[in-house]
Amino acid sequence: MFAEELAVFPSRYAGHLLLSLSAIATGLAVSIPFGIHAAGRPRLAGPALGFASLVQTIPGIALLALMVPVMGGRIGFWPAYAALALYSLLPILRNTIVGLQGVPAPLKEAALGVGMTGRQRLTQVELPLAAPVIVAGLRTASVWVVGAATLSTPVGAESLGNYIFQGLQTRDWGAVLFGCLVSATLALVLDQAIRLFELSAERRSHRLAIFGAAGISLVLAPLLFALAPSGGGPRLDRDFSVAAEPLDGRTVTLAAKSFTEQYILAELLSQRLEAEGARIDLRQGLGSTIMFDAVASGEVDVAIDYTGTVWATLMEREDVPPRAVMYAEVSAWLLEEHGVLAFAPLGFENAYAYAVTRETAERLDLVSVGDLAGSGLTLASDPEFFGRLEWTRTRDIYGLDTLRTRGMESTFMYEALANGEVDVITAYTTDGRIDAYDLVLLEEPAGALPPYDAFILLSPDAAEDRALHAALAPLANAISNDEMRAANGKVDLDRETVMDAALWLTDRTRD
Repeated sequence: MFAEELAVFPSRYAGHLLLSLSAIATGLAVSIPFGIHAAGRPRLAGPALGFASLVQTIPGIALLALMVPVMGGRIGFWPAYAALALYSLLPILRNTIVGLQGVPAPLKEAALGVGMTGRQRLTQVELPLAAPVIVAGLRTASVWVVGAATLSTPVGAESLGNYIFQGLQTRDWGAVLFGCLVSATLALVLDQAIRLFELSAERRSHRLAIFGAAGISLVLAPLLFALAPSGGGPRLDRDFSVAAEPLDGRTVTLAAKSFTEQYILAELLSQRLEAEGARIDLRQGLGSTIMFDAVASGEVDVAIDYTGTVWATLMEREDVPPRAVMYAEVSAWLLEEHGVLAFAPLGFENAYAYAVTRETAERLDLVSVGDLAGSGLTLASDPEFFGRLEWTRTRDIYGLDTLRTRGMESTFMYEALANGEVDVITAYTTDGRIDAYDLVLLEEPAGALPPYDAFILLSPDAAEDRALHAALAPLANAISNDEMRAANGKVDLDRETVMDAALWLTDRTRD
């Protein structure tokens, strides 16, 4: 598992560093000139600092997500860069204004008295005196931005946050710790390198400047591995009996949401497409709507979604037709409204189901979802669920208004249920932890929860790619519910890697 983390480290580190340094450089380029202009104009300084402070009150992950629609549905580097650049403004702008306003008035008057022009006074007196305060703002911005960059994974930007988000979902705490430690180390090294340059200028010490340069070199060194040419071709030493390479080295962009099953399926697609000669650009940890918008806009070529998600969240339909009818209507809507092709169902359904422990079911005589009415129990689900129509529909049909709701990552729901911290969860029906924790799935006779058949999405351009069709065709209806549940269990319960689980599924789809 550690070998896998190291294999992708150069690209993730490079992405994190590029995001951070670009945002910090933009913050400097905007904040210092504007701060100089605003320092002597209180009417301008107040609103400017107010705006920068307002940006800081927006949670980092929310600001990153907001940049996606603002930038026309684009994902990846640009929305993350825009959000982080905004995040860097406040400390640099505030310290520039405060530093310049703090220069003693007698010194300013003395500068004018000896015949200095306004520009000379600024560059030779005010800025040198304010420099320690401005640099302190730069150091603060650097630490903030490097830390916030780990949140860029949900908008499709590669960073050290990939370790954290994927590790949380697959319960790989080593990956989480690795991502946190490297990010923290990067922030500290940058902070100290900037400090050494500041001290070097203050004390006119070339030795301190050399130490600062050594710190920057240490930060940049891993980029050499990211820029080193790779051998190309498939990552796996596995015979897929491919007679030719119809994709001929083309780059195919894949996307995955932020839970175990999606990571496994993205790896499965990667293995198959690489075997057909494609190069893979993988964007993981995306939210449902962000992923779909990326497919519709062509930012992503291939993704896997679920009929219930499209039906309730995107189409905003409240009725629940039979599975076959829903798939047909979803397919037609995607093609007509967005040019997106529902290429093929994978063969399994990963639906929501209300689950309780066997002890709770027996103690409260719970059989159906309707038995939860008036119970006052605590229901936990992933945060997306409580914003979907299927929750309001089931709540209203079964009278679940008295349930207390708690949103949490799916990683923690099952243990929270087993430990008695919550009473009910919305389990995923292909999750191996249902059997492992001996959970009881409550009957849902009204059919309020829609079916969630997994299927492959192709962007408008990918929909016309016959070679891509041929590469993905063997996956159509190739995975059963039991096989997907077993693959998820290998990661969530047996602590196997995502790649191992995907390889196991690959072998099953070839049988």
